[in-house]
Amino acid sequence: MSARPTFSDAARRRRLVARHHLRRSAPDVETAVADLVALHSSDPVTPHLALWARVPGYAPDDLDRALADDRAVTRLHAMRRTLFVVHRDDTPAVLAGATADIAAKERRRVEGWLAPEVEDAAAWLRRQGEAVRAALAERGEQTTRDLMEAVPALKTEVTLGSGKWSQRSAVGSRLLFLMAMDGDIVRTRPAGTWKSSQYAWAPGDFEARPDPEAARAAVLRRYLATHGPATETDLRWWSGWTAKQTRAARAALDTHEVRLDDGETGVVLAGDVDDGEAAPAAALLPGLDSTPMGWKQRAWFLGEHEAALFDRNGNAGPTVWWDGRVVGGWGQRGDGAIVHRLLEDIGAEGEAAVAAEVERLAAWLGEVTVTPRFRTPLEKALVD
Repeated sequence: MSARPTFSDAARRRRLVARHHLRRSAPDVETAVADLVALHSSDPVTPHLALWARVPGYAPDDLDRALADDRAVTRLHAMRRTLFVVHRDDTPAVLAGATADIAAKERRRVEGWLAPEVEDAAAWLRRQGEAVRAALAERGEQTTRDLMEAVPALKTEVTLGSGKWSQRSAVGSRLLFLMAMDGDIVRTRPAGTWKSSQYAWAPGDFEARPDPEAARAAVLRRYLATHGPATETDLRWWSGWTAKQTRAARAALDTHEVRLDDGETGVVLAGDVDDGEAAPAAALLPGLDSTPMGWKQRAWFLGEHEAALFDRNGNAGPTVWWDGRVVGGWGQRGDGAIVHRLLEDIGAEGEAAVAAEVERLAAWLGEVTVTPRFRTPLEKALVD
């Protein structure tokens, strides 16, 4: 048996720069989203800053248009129960391969909360779901508050928690959450500015979903095409699947194993051996960006900077990149100034390229200030 080919860290970094558009090479929002598989959206500013870093001339209205008018991308809970923005073409497979298992668990929880309040909680949820769909069909995009008025049953209160930690809360937002995970409705425009995490709702109109096993294979194919080579640890962590589900998805694909510089075994799609272009590039990526969050084993691009740039729960803060490596972090002070710190020597060319990105970001933000939802040690040190 021939030895597995070696895939160097340098080659992986060149692929990362090219495939994740760190040269600001994506022609539009849809391409950038597809080529990252999923943009993190738990922090509402993340997808906007991530797209600014990748799409020339990007403006926040571009994402709103793609979500609400063109319906080219979808904001949904998926891998690891995280809120993402996903390309429309990938949405059916993501819903079936990643969201469905989460939705089933969440539905059991909601039915348990409702059981003391209504007769036949499952049937009650179906009826209210039909009422929500009817309201959206009649009125168009609606906020959660609008839907609570249109469907008064959504104001039904349930008890969350127990003992002194219990509280009464309307079930409406939980039902909308379930409906979104089922693909019946979708989040569209933010209810306020582009920094808002409250969104309007519209009917979902997706194609029939593949069966779960085929869906997981389709999602894994997209991940390997954009993130490979990746280790089995990376595959499981990113997808949130069990070992059995991950291995079954991989078995459905034609993949090859490669040796990585650290001695680990990586996985690539068969025939995917392109090293990427060699020209270096600078980038400022936001907290929770999908590139630093795309792998569990990150030393090949992160080095020894994890303690400074990730919080204790593994959430990435704002990062500075040069030549496919994380070389520092950045933040924004209350007065709007963008500040950054390099954690290693990247030479005069790299420093000048990073400084130019800082100037571009400051000009783009203007008077808008952004604070990451998950604060990290270096970001706090820079701005507090």
